[in-house]
Amino acid sequence: MGSDAHYPEEAPAHSVRVGAFRISPTQVTNREFARFVRETGYRTVAERPLDASQFPDAPAENLVPGSMVFTGTPGPVDLRHLSQWWAWTPGANWRRPFGPGSSIGERAEHPVVHVAFEDASAYADWAGGRLPTEAEWEFAARGGLDGAEFTWGDGPESDDGDRRANYWHGEFPWRAEPGYGATMPVGSFEPNGYGLFDTAGNVWEWTSDWYGGHEAGACCAPVDPRGGSREGSIDARQPFDVPRKVVKGGSFLCADSYCRRYRPAARRPQQIDTGMSHVGFRLAADASG
Repeated sequence: MGSDAHYPEEAPAHSVRVGAFRISPTQVTNREFARFVRETGYRTVAERPLDASQFPDAPAENLVPGSMVFTGTPGPVDLRHLSQWWAWTPGANWRRPFGPGSSIGERAEHPVVHVAFEDASAYADWAGGRLPTEAEWEFAARGGLDGAEFTWGDGPESDDGDRRANYWHGEFPWRAEPGYGATMPVGSFEPNGYGLFDTAGNVWEWTSDWYGGHEAGACCAPVDPRGGSREGSIDARQPFDVPRKVVKGGSFLCADSYCRRYRPAARRPQQIDTGMSHVGFRLAADASG
């Protein structure tokens, strides 16, 4: 797991062991999530009214359900300020991924997005599965290529120049090549060595682990390691004390000039109450389940 050659939060590279488990070949789609909602009546976090008592200084007109939506910029920008391409969008949710007026009508096979950790967990419980641990996810994403930079090897493209994943091709965050810059139907690219699709790019994926630093074993590879603690995952620099889980895999917004995180070792903290237009999930299950 991890890498010593990329971003600090991935270090140190270290050996782990995982027990047998099962994992879905694709990310959960809008079609699959819609069936769950029809059968259960479930409402996602992004669809629920906000509790004004939790936001005492916020204007009433801002206390409406919504989610974070990627909005491309009109031209080149300072990449240190991500608020330039992310916007809190009232009315955005899994049904309306770009806000009011949008729909998933022609996106049934795209990965479901705008799902908070609670939403992904609820779906997993209904489906008889669970979310993978970070170690399980990374093991599966590597497809048998231990130590390789990407899920398919050590170069971002194949030997003949074919694209291998849905990450940002073009100039981020304002100009993407045709066909890129948004989610794609699951399975649009070749699978990895274990038959899993989209373990690089398309959407980030929730895991069950709290976010914390990697802790390598002192003498041997730990078995089925787990993340840190709920309390330890909170970033005191953020305006609200919201715990964070690990998300993995990168997304359609990963650009080499900004976020070369469409790799198995890459990891990012995601606040558990926040859905975004580039975060989804896939299911795992115990081998005997």
